[in-house]
Amino acid sequence: MNLKISDSTFIVCGATSGFGLAITSLLIEEGAKVIAIARGEEKLKELKDAYNDKIETLQADITQSKSISLLLKHIEKRKIEGIVVNAGGPPAMKFAESKIKDWDNAYQQVLRWKIELTQALLPLFLNQAYGRFIYIESSSVKQPLENLVLSTSLRLSVVGMVKTLAQELPDKGITFNILAPGYHYTAAVERLIDKKAKDEKISKKQAQKLLEANIPMKKTGDTKNFASLAIWLLSPMSEYVTGQVYAVDGGVLKGTL
Repeated sequence: MNLKISDSTFIVCGATSGFGLAITSLLIEEGAKVIAIARGEEKLKELKDAYNDKIETLQADITQSKSISLLLKHIEKRKIEGIVVNAGGPPAMKFAESKIKDWDNAYQQVLRWKIELTQALLPLFLNQAYGRFIYIESSSVKQPLENLVLSTSLRLSVVGMVKTLAQELPDKGITFNILAPGYHYTAAVERLIDKKAKDEKISKKQAQKLLEANIPMKKTGDTKNFASLAIWLLSPMSEYVTGQVYAVDGGVLKGTL
């Protein structure tokens, strides 16, 4: 299928690992160009070496206001077809373990910067009458998962924002969608495995087996397959899809919505 993204330019946050890396790689394979944002200089250099003129790198912590300003300066008035809004989440914990400081930090890590980044890029997309916003959240926004009270609570606010944006701007050529991954073997899931191993006093390998046993497909997901849905949502082919939350979780969710 021709996704019609050849030579289009996309921004990918958290581009050097997990979902961000998988999406970056697949976008480039499909002929697109990527502005890759991440904190680690060494991994960004590896990306640049691998993809040369197909990628621009920006070393920054995109959750910080100064980094959002840096991004705007970097892109200036260029046409940007879409952005993958993606970064790491807060620590895994139960509500009883959390302190108010944890909630303050989670607000910044999960919600505040996404509001600021969306506000910063929206005028550009409105001016060009085209744009794709993809937010990488968690399947816990559809069904709470163990030890994710901070992540679940704040990511639900992102869902509220995205649903509202889709209602407020339905005919501007801009779409807003959420990908809600379940258990893919990323740094975030590794933290959950570590937490489970600690709580239940078992080995990390045993904790991983317990986690996978509760997934109907009996395995963690492949980030490369996840990325294929992301790039379709970033493409012109998804023009009639907005305000949606797509769970990619191996069948864990049992609800009908």
